[in-house]
Amino acid sequence: MLDDVQFRPLRADEATFLIDALYHAIYIPPGVTAPPKTIVRNPDLAVYIDGFGTHSGDEGILAVHETLPVGAAWSRYIRGYGFVDETIPELSISILPDYRGMGIGTRLLEALLDRLKGSAEQVSLSVNLSNPAYRLYERYGFKVVTVDGDSAIMLRDL
Repeated sequence: MLDDVQFRPLRADEATFLIDALYHAIYIPPGVTAPPKTIVRNPDLAVYIDGFGTHSGDEGILAVHETLPVGAAWSRYIRGYGFVDETIPELSISILPDYRGMGIGTRLLEALLDRLKGSAEQVSLSVNLSNPAYRLYERYGFKVVTVDGDSAIMLRDL
């Protein structure tokens, strides 16, 4: 299946997919009821997607299977959960549930990190410590800078 997935820059006119992507980026531990999809309209989450592609520094990679977007990795300069400072963009990544475990997240991460080289010196993110993605980020050189409860802010040099 991975052979059928295309990876390309996310265009501003495709940013509506980020509504679904942001929802699926929320880590839901096993046995926990998922929040309603409207949670992405909360201001602390909406900052990740509102007006994406219209702000300086917005970057994104889209994974497409046939004609369906199935995942995205994007970054922007925001004061989100992974905020370190104004000079560091925050990375988000999401794969639709039916497409997880196929290496799509790894390819998205690699493509976005490559795209950010030259435009930023570092990139940050926030991750739940029990999220399997935490190990992926460690493998790609992200280091924990702070821990708050069950979440960590991680930082990677570019």
